Amino acid sequence: MCAGMRQGWGARWRAWYGRRRGPERTGRPPRSRRRIWLRRGAVTLVVLVVLPVAAAGTALRLSYAGEPPPGTRTRGRDALWLGHAWVDGRKDEADVEALGARLSGTGIRDLYVHTGPLEHDGSLPGSLHPRAAWLIAAVHRLLPGVRVQAWLGDALASESPTGLHLERAATRDRVVGSARTVLATGFDGVHVDLEPLHSGDADYLRLLDRLHRATAHGHALLSVAAHQIDPLPATHAVAGALTGHPKWWSQRYFGQVARRVDQIAVMSYDTAMPLRSLYGGYVAEQTALALEATPRGTDLLLGLPFYQEENMSHHGYAETVAAAVRGVRLGLGRTDRDRARFGVALYVDFAATERDWAEYREGWAP
Repeated sequence: MCAGMRQGWGARWRAWYGRRRGPERTGRPPRSRRRIWLRRGAVTLVVLVVLPVAAAGTALRLSYAGEPPPGTRTRGRDALWLGHAWVDGRKDEADVEALGARLSGTGIRDLYVHTGPLEHDGSLPGSLHPRAAWLIAAVHRLLPGVRVQAWLGDALASESPTGLHLERAATRDRVVGSARTVLATGFDGVHVDLEPLHSGDADYLRLLDRLHRATAHGHALLSVAAHQIDPLPATHAVAGALTGHPKWWSQRYFGQVARRVDQIAVMSYDTAMPLRSLYGGYVAEQTALALEATPRGTDLLLGLPFYQEENMSHHGYAETVAAAVRGVRLGLGRTDRDRARFGVALYVDFAATERDWAEYREGWAP
């Protein structure tokens, strides 16, 4: 028997055998049924993935719609993150004078100056900030009314084996000791930035309680850089389960942090949004959520992206200062237009462009 006849007979036999045994016994459903399953799978994919994404995009675009109402401008409580060059000897008095000219006419009154990073055990080597006392004195002399806060941060061991372990009491003791050291240098406050910090971390709350007692004793400020808030309830839990990186905080946890500090600055950038309208709408929603959770006695600041990068989490053409400012104004106007203790925080001085500064001034501090 030739090969072609063998193949034809085999095919006919498999078809007949399949009809006799049925799909439940051969494990291969009829072709028509397979097509039905494929169609059902496609519909399920649309329902579970495509429709929620489309709905979320529509909601963000709507959040970005309309015009910001009057009165949603700077309250004179804005802040600027400054790089390490200001305390390690690379900057001089001419730089402080230029900074003063840059800040003139804006609402910036707090400078978060990178003074760390902390060691993984929570300590802070004095060799990292040899010119800190000089900077504080120069700013107080040349920029009256502007406060200088020590920006202390480190990577947490929350998602890797190395980093700062907040669960260790000895580590928290050393962080508090580091805060007392910078306050003794003359800083007007301590700005804490620990990442990635998971929502619900009780050890962080314990640390903030102790830090606030230390700053209050020294008549200084305690401020923190905060993660974004769940755009939908429990988003942080879902993201944590799927990726191991729960990017967001719950709104409840955000409020618990805000009640323990004098200032809280939301890092409202690195959102992965692909369009300005989506990013601006996202910032408007973050502003509203943060306003709802922050006590009126705490300064709330929304971060502006004063940097240009292109990666999976940040698209510079979408995350613009203009889009962020408009989103902030829309969220403020819809939620709590008269909130006095409110502002924006500019990240970061050494990456900022003239366009960033112009969009900040035109949109927020004209």
